[in-house]
Amino acid sequence: MAAPPTPALVLTFEAARRTVEHHASQISAHKTETINLLDSANRILAEPILADRDIPPFPRSTRDGYAVRSPDLATLPAKLKLIGEIKAGPNLAPRAINAGETYSIMTGAPVPPAADAVVMVEYTSQQNGIVEITKSTRPGENIVPQGAEALGGRTLLSPGAKLNESSIALAASVGKSSLQVFARPRIAILSTGDEIVVVDQLPGPSEIRNSNSYSLAVQVQNAGADPVILPIAPDDPNRLRELIEQALHSDLLIDLLIMTGGVSMGRYDFVEQVLAALHAEFFFTGAEIQPGRPVVFGRVPCAAATHPAHNRDAQDSKLAGSKNPTHKYFFGLPGNPVSTMVTFELFARPMLDALSGMPPWPLSFLHARLKSEIRTKPGLTRFLPAIRSGEYSNSHVELIPWQGSGDIAAQTRANCYIVIPPDRSHIPPGEWVAVLPR
Repeated sequence: MAAPPTPALVLTFEAARRTVEHHASQISAHKTETINLLDSANRILAEPILADRDIPPFPRSTRDGYAVRSPDLATLPAKLKLIGEIKAGPNLAPRAINAGETYSIMTGAPVPPAADAVVMVEYTSQQNGIVEITKSTRPGENIVPQGAEALGGRTLLSPGAKLNESSIALAASVGKSSLQVFARPRIAILSTGDEIVVVDQLPGPSEIRNSNSYSLAVQVQNAGADPVILPIAPDDPNRLRELIEQALHSDLLIDLLIMTGGVSMGRYDFVEQVLAALHAEFFFTGAEIQPGRPVVFGRVPCAAATHPAHNRDAQDSKLAGSKNPTHKYFFGLPGNPVSTMVTFELFARPMLDALSGMPPWPLSFLHARLKSEIRTKPGLTRFLPAIRSGEYSNSHVELIPWQGSGDIAAQTRANCYIVIPPDRSHIPPGEWVAVLPR
């Protein structure tokens, strides 16, 4: 068995995160599929969406009121002749208004030629075909010009956009009943350790059920990918290698491998040794964080990872544009459940975004006032389970009592993590602190 990579490549949190973001930026998603517009919610767009005409296609009124020529209101109150009504919907094109004339107009209706403003109905009264207006206006008031939102042929949405309610509405507005999106990446999840048993098995005195595969599967799904849970790997380097090779080189069509457990310095932590034997390139083998310090990130050559079945699968599911990778990335996450969840969000998430077709986003934090003081040892960037409460500008946050990174119960009570910089040993109550939402 090959020795693990030496020396250990332990990076600061910022350096480790930047390393992942750099590699994520080199990834291009290639497999696509065409799906119904409503089914595309939260998927990643793979085609440009163009305006099929000017938006709006005519000068549009933004208010209920009267379409006018602004010079007619130079002297107030002004009295104008009402010559008709224009409502939203299919209408005959209204004729141009002359001096001293006005149209009643509804929100969303086309403004008639020669009118350059709309006066809100609140400033008018109407009797016997005469409209009295008590407020002056300026050219363009309460009118959206034709093409102001987009000219015909302009790109409205670019590939890589995550499709939410507004982008789907925009696609619908230009006649797109179906969209081409990137296929969901397939993420292999491999839990390791002799102490791990399947969830429906009664564990022995020193065994625990496999919760990590399920928490990771949910996180993978929330990131827009499809999880593939592999059998539990025992603390046996031969079986571990067999399962890793299955993920990297089989017809499972895996895009990324996430392992949990077996990445610390224990006598039976074989993950790094097995990966080294597979000629893995390690970008880091630890990060200066708590929880999750022994996190591993790298890639393995996989020239044999492409099979004819890949093309058959692509054809059967109407996928297009598949590209043969020369390597596959992997993460080795710590086995303690909270560490697993934290390191996935901090490091694996940008890779899933990239594999899904979306440009990775920088990690951003909220801020809240600390309710109770925090004392800790400096040297690590800490992401500690906490509860954020309050509303508006009165937001505050407090650590949850917990028993370390194996305490799943405490994690379920948390709705965020307090982020403690590595140079802080004491944070007094009332200070604003960075918060990472869950």
